[in-house]
Amino acid sequence: MRLLAAISQHGLGHLAQAAPVLNALRALQPNLQLTIWSGLDRGALQSRIAGPFEHRADAADVGLVMRDAMRVDTSASHAAYLAFHADWPARVSREAAWLRGQAFDRVFADIAYLPLAAAAQAGIAGVAMCSLNWADIARAYLADLPGMTQILAQVHAAYAAADLFLQPLPAMPMEDLPRRRPIAPIAALGRNRRAELNRNLGLPADRKLVLLGFGGIGYQGRGGLPKVDATLWLTPDNWPAEARPDLLAYGRCGLPFLDLLASCDLLVTKVGYGSFVEANAHALPVLYVDRPDWPETPYLAGWLRQHGNAKAIDEASLFSDALGELMHSLWRQPRKPATPADGAEMAARHLLAG
Repeated sequence: MRLLAAISQHGLGHLAQAAPVLNALRALQPNLQLTIWSGLDRGALQSRIAGPFEHRADAADVGLVMRDAMRVDTSASHAAYLAFHADWPARVSREAAWLRGQAFDRVFADIAYLPLAAAAQAGIAGVAMCSLNWADIARAYLADLPGMTQILAQVHAAYAAADLFLQPLPAMPMEDLPRRRPIAPIAALGRNRRAELNRNLGLPADRKLVLLGFGGIGYQGRGGLPKVDATLWLTPDNWPAEARPDLLAYGRCGLPFLDLLASCDLLVTKVGYGSFVEANAHALPVLYVDRPDWPETPYLAGWLRQHGNAKAIDEASLFSDALGELMHSLWRQPRKPATPADGAEMAARHLLAG
């Protein structure tokens, strides 16, 4: 199979969904010829996707422009959509010609919509997969701005043209899209290396490890993390540096992110598919900063509360001394079992079936 995989560059959550599918597909078809069309850098792609691939390093959709991991930049997002959709029919025609010239057998998109529109015009099978779509997300923030009525119709039409739209649970309903098919949750798994981590860092066995992870979009926080007894914070490498013995950057741990996740006692994060499903697949409690404006929130948060151990907080509480008690209240709960996240092979088989 010669496959084009188009992955949104809005953070790393779309890569976290798509990569397990591509890895499962390569296991089923070792001679897979893979091209990745994504604005994500090659290093990020290689950290999740096994095996060789060509990389077309361009944006294949807009997504949203973010001020940080929590806040949408509405003005910049609007400008980005206007620029991306300028002369849209001609752009779709150029990309359709490129797809035909590359002789792709299939286009797989999470959830970049320009390749789906081009695939439909080129007569190439297109499979979309995501827990959301950019038409619904952009509509929530930009619907009333100039030019967006036509643009949102173009985005929706691209998704509607897909031969199949796979919805890994938990997903938004997306009832206005045809050919939807729910599948099991998707998450890659890490390996619990807690004993190795304790040994390398000289930590006592009773020390709690709390992973702070806000995805691939930068977040610097709005204060200092509280000190919690017998607890070590594992923070992103770009987190503001403080000379505190209870703060440790990821890079000093020497483990891949998923192994850190599997080795910790708690994840502190924002609402997001990848964080929620990966944590739940490891039976890891989650303390999450709520995002009431994000259209996906009710579906993700409702699923996580049903299947896992989780509590919502507002952003200010993340930097409050009350956070420690919230963390301990989660640890006192009976631990719910991990939810299987084996949708990747289902999705790969759909790709093979065409």
